[in-house]
Amino acid sequence: MARIGYHVSHEQHAPSSLLRYVGVAEAAGFVCAMSSEHFKPWSNAQGHSGNAWSWLGAALARTQLPFGIITAPGYRHHPAVLAQSAATLSEMFPRRLWLALGSGQRLNEDVTGLPWPEKAERTARLAECAQVIRALFEGRP
Repeated sequence: MARIGYHVSHEQHAPSSLLRYVGVAEAAGFVCAMSSEHFKPWSNAQGHSGNAWSWLGAALARTQLPFGIITAPGYRHHPAVLAQSAATLSEMFPRRLWLALGSGQRLNEDVTGLPWPEKAERTARLAECAQVIRALFEGRP
């Protein structure tokens, strides 16, 4: 069965506005929400991109919605750090968080000063990071 959810666009709105919007979405009958997790907005005119992990803690505390987050491990965040962030929120809000892992996009994630890898390398890194995160969630080192 399809679920209709609200997309929380950190690169388009201030975090405080997004908290209001997700509350309105829940009151309107949306049954879940999905959060972007970019370092910078798509254009200078947008001017926002709050820390999605901090925001998720507030949103999970304020609503009853389950949340997903799209994130690109291996660039700004080590997969172990992402696993710890997700495990922390999952412990406080059981069965309400899910992860969507991607290979990243230069426009939003290229902030570390390292060369941006080609797609094949990003895809391989994504698979490796997903294995690390799964292993940590299963209690393996």
